[in-house]
Amino acid sequence: MALNSLEFLLFSAIAAAVYYLIPGRVQWIWLLVCSYIYYLSQGPHLAVYLLFTTLTTFGGGWMLEKISDKQKKRWMVAAVLLLNFGMLAVLKYTNFFILNFNKITGGHLTFLDMALPLGISFYTFQSMGYLLDVYWKRCQAEKNPFRFALFVAFFPQLLQGPIGRYSRLASQLFERHRWDWEQMERGVQLILWGFFKKMVLADTAAPFVSALFDQYETYSGLGVFAVLAYSVQLYGDFSGGIDVVSGIALLFGISLDENFRRPYFARSITDFWHRWHITLGTWMKDYVFYPVSLSRWMGKFGKFTRKVFGRSTGRTLPICLANLIVFFLVGVWHGAAWKYIVYGMYNGLLIAFSGLMAANFRKWKKTCRINDKKTSWQIFQIARTFLLVNISWFFDRADTVGQALRMMKNTVTRWEPSALLSVPVGSGGTAAYTALALGVLLTGCVLLFAVSFFQERGRDVFAGLAARPPLVRLAVYV
Repeated sequence: MALNSLEFLLFSAIAAAVYYLIPGRVQWIWLLVCSYIYYLSQGPHLAVYLLFTTLTTFGGGWMLEKISDKQKKRWMVAAVLLLNFGMLAVLKYTNFFILNFNKITGGHLTFLDMALPLGISFYTFQSMGYLLDVYWKRCQAEKNPFRFALFVAFFPQLLQGPIGRYSRLASQLFERHRWDWEQMERGVQLILWGFFKKMVLADTAAPFVSALFDQYETYSGLGVFAVLAYSVQLYGDFSGGIDVVSGIALLFGISLDENFRRPYFARSITDFWHRWHITLGTWMKDYVFYPVSLSRWMGKFGKFTRKVFGRSTGRTLPICLANLIVFFLVGVWHGAAWKYIVYGMYNGLLIAFSGLMAANFRKWKKTCRINDKKTSWQIFQIARTFLLVNISWFFDRADTVGQALRMMKNTVTRWEPSALLSVPVGSGGTAAYTALALGVLLTGCVLLFAVSFFQERGRDVFAGLAARPPLVRLAVYV
């Protein structure tokens, strides 16, 4: 069941209707049943991986509260982390290693035919976050295996996140919920807004993006339009999907963590990652960045850098190194290809560079008498960040690093906007992208920008819409 399919909508609507007809004490059980029905519909054999993660993590958390010896606790955590991240690595990256081994050695190892289970990255990271929270005593271990199974398998989250935290999500999953018209309407608003992003923006841009990236040598003068269209497609598809699943969760009275906060209004790459895929960023911050930064070996590295480079630079370099490790893992998270590693390291290097140069930037702004609060400076920051982000999208969408670099070169050396309406995107590559399709895409982008602009200024657009007369609301929804 695809996210934007009629089957998924009907499934969610029936599940929500039954949810409010049954006694409150068994609502969470119904959610668990629905979640496993949904997961089994994707392929019963894939549920083995979900059960494996659920059972090992539940058992590990339960044992952590039974074991008093610190060393044994560490071994327990290490074992569960190794089992689950190891399974994820084998499924996701084995063929990547085989490919590179064959290239380096000239070997002929056969690729493995392994299906990647639905949502495995999301539920693995969510479960391992829970385990570490229990280990660090941020939360208590769940004693009921079925309740924990719901936390791992809650079906809206399985599709594309967000990565939930047990301390914020568990109480919502297990408490009783009553029908709330305002909450229902808010959920429907999110679902419709998400479908707008996915089906009007992302789906309209997708064939154009595919044509330009797949035939980048033929349409070498359209590189700028290719990456701009991809920035719309990616944001529309990902953030729109998050809106849909968040809206569906609201139908059950459950508020998922915010995962996007108008990232194209960011004023720096650091700010962008505080707004884009927020739950992945906070997961990396809490479970990778801080543990690495506070580790014993990083402390030794910090002493060395302060001695060699001075106090200011020496204090910044360990933070830069920790950020590089984080963004290397962000690249690995995105996929099994060198282009994703380059994508991650590109972002990590930009953030590390901005950290090292922070003092210089402050001096230069003071010398040039730049006022941070001036609208013109803020627009410049947003435009600069958007440019840097779009450079990274070349690596994310191109088939190889080489293709990404050639397309970036063409955006500077070639410019052929007149070829826009001759790009074949239909079946067999015969139909050209029409002015109407471009007009729909542009109009959708303007509408998205307008809503995002008001939200950025603190306006709750959806609450304002909910306050309008019923016929006005209905017209907007239709």
